[in-house]
Amino acid sequence: MLQFNQKNITDVSQIERTLQDYVIEMLGVVVVGIGIAGRVRIRDLLNPLPNSAVEKLKLMGFVSRRTLGNIEQLKQITLEEALQSDEIQAAIISLENQFHEEYVRKFLDAGKHVCVEFPLALSLAAAYELWDLADLKGGPLDRQRTGFLTFSGIARLSWLVDLFGELNFKSATLEELKKQQYWKLTTHLHTKNSRPLIWIEERGPGLKRKKCINFQFKSDTVDHIPAVPNSPVGLFMQDLSLFAQKLAGQTPTEPSEKNRIMYCLGLADEIRVFCEQIPPN
Repeated sequence: MLQFNQKNITDVSQIERTLQDYVIEMLGVVVVGIGIAGRVRIRDLLNPLPNSAVEKLKLMGFVSRRTLGNIEQLKQITLEEALQSDEIQAAIISLENQFHEEYVRKFLDAGKHVCVEFPLALSLAAAYELWDLADLKGGPLDRQRTGFLTFSGIARLSWLVDLFGELNFKSATLEELKKQQYWKLTTHLHTKNSRPLIWIEERGPGLKRKKCINFQFKSDTVDHIPAVPNSPVGLFMQDLSLFAQKLAGQTPTEPSEKNRIMYCLGLADEIRVFCEQIPPN
């Protein structure tokens, strides 16, 4: 909310200059993809946290491959309109994984800032190209249903790296039952001190989205994460707030962030290449 201090503003021209500065600070944003994530993005942009950087993001519309009309009184626009509009400075990509690279590249080429769901791309080489393109264009590239299992499960692989540090890939097996639409990837990894770690990703009808853990230590076994206090805002709003802070120049993108993202994508790519060389079970 814009507030005026009567002691500091003494004439109409000063009020006009303040309003002009406020308008200039606002950045137009478009949401691309209207699935579950895209609708959450729209909700959060229309209801930003008070006094947060998200308040500086103005939602200009949404892009979808389907004809949906208006949503929440928000206008549907075409991809070309979003790319060519001078009023849109940033895009939030919430499409299926196989479209991430294509749409990120389109908006970067158009000079827009981009926030994309995991994964950034479906190969390490493509991810490097996109990051280099973002550096060339001078805008931040912020990273989280289809594609190889290591990429659709990249958030869990990143979580394991956060917990155990660098991981060394040893082997993997892929079980695939196409008629049943079932896939199971079992990946064997080692921690830096050569401790074994097994990561399993499953996809199939009736399988719920959940994370199961079983860590075995010398003294005990951990099979669930202890409850922690809930954050006042959800992960999507946290992610959106960080993106808005980067756009405002409040939070720079650290080299360590890029290195971590690329490391996890490289590990996912290594597993994919290994599995593609061996026929699935």
